[in-house]
Amino acid sequence: MFFPIGDTPNPKNFTPWITWSLMAANILIYLFITLPLSMQGVNPGDPLLEEYIRSIAPYLPSGVSLRQVLDQVSAYDLFTFANGYKPGAPEMSDLFFSMFLHGGFLHLAGNMLFLWIYGDNVEHVLGRFGFLAVYLGTGAVATWFFSFFAGPSMIPLVGASGAISGVLGVYFLLFPRNKIKVFVALIPFYVDVFLLPARLVLGFFVIVDNLLPLLIGPQSSIAYGAHIGGFLGGIAIALAGERLSWSWPWKDRAWRTDRPTAPREPEPGYSGISNLSVLRTAMERKHPLDVIDALSRMNRSEVAKLSPDECVILSEWLDDTGHAAAASRILKQCISTHRDSDRLADAYLSLGLLRLKQGQPTAAYQYLLASLELNPSAETSMRAREALRRIDVYRSAR
Repeated sequence: MFFPIGDTPNPKNFTPWITWSLMAANILIYLFITLPLSMQGVNPGDPLLEEYIRSIAPYLPSGVSLRQVLDQVSAYDLFTFANGYKPGAPEMSDLFFSMFLHGGFLHLAGNMLFLWIYGDNVEHVLGRFGFLAVYLGTGAVATWFFSFFAGPSMIPLVGASGAISGVLGVYFLLFPRNKIKVFVALIPFYVDVFLLPARLVLGFFVIVDNLLPLLIGPQSSIAYGAHIGGFLGGIAIALAGERLSWSWPWKDRAWRTDRPTAPREPEPGYSGISNLSVLRTAMERKHPLDVIDALSRMNRSEVAKLSPDECVILSEWLDDTGHAAAASRILKQCISTHRDSDRLADAYLSLGLLRLKQGQPTAAYQYLLASLELNPSAETSMRAREALRRIDVYRSAR
């Protein structure tokens, strides 16, 4: 038996209010709705019971009779039938309410454990509103993905698993170098806690716990399709967010035809010269405003011709003049364009320092470690290690 019990590093001096509020909402609904109704019987004359039996009868496993079902039906079964999301009768209100209903205590406990472990880091990067939007949005995507496999089924889907899988998808992309504390118990022979790479643990969750069971296809009460759909939705959102540096495009237009600063007259000799040449001339003359002005006129293919060293200098000038999102984007494009360069350690270091300056230590941690893995110079290594010392990282699971 093994299961995750924590992760590291985590954001310092940050309270994940949305994560905790979602956990509280799920727990309260379980205590005040699920638990009481699960202990109540049903009225045999209830019209909803007849509809429930008629809807689930085609999906009963072989050897299970309707009489056995009737003997075990609770008021909560009818409640979930009325309020859970049914692919054969989709309702928007059911789509979101079903995310807060669970099939039992273990179902709830497992979901809340995963939300508690992974939610704080993701909420810290996305912000309160962004995290809530991603949680509900990937929950909806997960449910629709599940519906694709379920067809016209009237068996209701309940649980926060799809939404939490979306959070895991974001975590998988944004925190590749984080460690997950995993409790391992082979009682009575062996009990211990290990730190394992986050992507290894999450990859196991997706492939072994969900994809393989979905492909093998045994009938199960677990919505594997919802888990996979939510995870893919989280990955897609994280990719888009990273491309935009988690900033709305219209808030920083340093790469667009608009000038990021007040218009300036170009210096003599600039007319008729390519944008890239203009930019490099401005860099040689150490004119940051002219550099940013030239950069705003360049297209993506021109920017791709910049060397990693030039990208680092540009990112520093962009950040100093209030264009942090553009600084981040130019570094990421540089890394993407020059994957085989031996000069990328400085680019990763700059990204890490930029994230640290923005109050994102767990995001900075990923880039700083990447810098140390790329054979950095002595100075770059020293700066990366000094920055890492400023991040509270648990070096051991014990």
